[in-house]
Amino acid sequence: MSIAIDVAIIGGGSAGMSLAANLATLDTGQRVRVFEPNTTASRECHWGLWANATQHEKLRPAIKGHWQGWQLVDHRHQLVKQSDNFTYTSLSSSRYLNYCENLLHGSVQLIRAAVDDVEHQADGALLTAAGETFQTAHIFDSRPPRAAAGGLIQHFVGREIRTQQPLPNVGIATLMDFRVDQSRGLHFIYALPFSKHHLLVESTMISRWAQPESWYTDAIDAWLDDRGIFMAEQLALEFGCIPMDSVYPQDPRHAAIGAAGGALRRSSGYAFSYIQQQTRQLAERIASGHYEVPQPISQQLLYMDGIFNRVLIEYPELGVSLFMDMAAALSGEQFARFMLGQASLMDWARVISAMPKGPFLRQLLDV
Repeated sequence: MSIAIDVAIIGGGSAGMSLAANLATLDTGQRVRVFEPNTTASRECHWGLWANATQHEKLRPAIKGHWQGWQLVDHRHQLVKQSDNFTYTSLSSSRYLNYCENLLHGSVQLIRAAVDDVEHQADGALLTAAGETFQTAHIFDSRPPRAAAGGLIQHFVGREIRTQQPLPNVGIATLMDFRVDQSRGLHFIYALPFSKHHLLVESTMISRWAQPESWYTDAIDAWLDDRGIFMAEQLALEFGCIPMDSVYPQDPRHAAIGAAGGALRRSSGYAFSYIQQQTRQLAERIASGHYEVPQPISQQLLYMDGIFNRVLIEYPELGVSLFMDMAAALSGEQFARFMLGQASLMDWARVISAMPKGPFLRQLLDV
């Protein structure tokens, strides 16, 4: 005998658990199952966003650090940004997923198992998981996407460490420090001081090809050495590869959510805020009997991000100046809005005026 459910969510990451938590909060009565074989602790990593006061309060159980100021640095400039309405916020993925799991109740449940098989039928699908069969009308697939071969990717290795000596200026997050080797792609250090002796430092590169792990860790060591920061203990090692080009769902027969479903900003790699928007709106739609996945990033923004990324590929020597000039043109408030996809026409005008016209016009004409 199969178990009848209304919604099956494949994958219990950010998108899958956010959708489930929203459905549980709305108390729709829908029979929902999330299928995820891995524990939250086994997938611990850091998710970043610009959070307003309401979001900060909601996400408080998952917040690992937050900063009123953030900076971008190269060999010529140090651009420090601040906002009265947004803080740059780092979440613990495991804390966030536990927070979502604690919201599940009644007809919305997590099954700690992988989906072994899916048999599509005219009125839905049969899923096999944990030795049982589930009959569902709707499937939402939150698994990571497949990326286009040879496309632009953002790849990184991060070390979470305790330092021997107190860190200076723990009130500012370093989003991009370009004072590192630029010979293999657009390379920068991302550093978040959680406290005087607690630091996350990542070596991140935007290019078409990843490098050996040692290349990133050597860059981290050199950056720490240049600043006289000595490690007392390594707490964790983190890896990541984020597609910045076209992506495809794991199974095109399923409705994709999250990064595979259009909630990934191609020019920056940021996704959490867009996933929150998408899953909240989708839960509201499901509550009213509609199951179409909303697209949180507009076609216009995708188009602009695509042109930006092509300029990065065709003119790699401009990479550092593109990000620095964009940041210099915007206030902290405007910068946060721009990264959140909430830029005003005036914000866009400032960004466009700061960009080199020739490379962008040539990519525009090639579209």
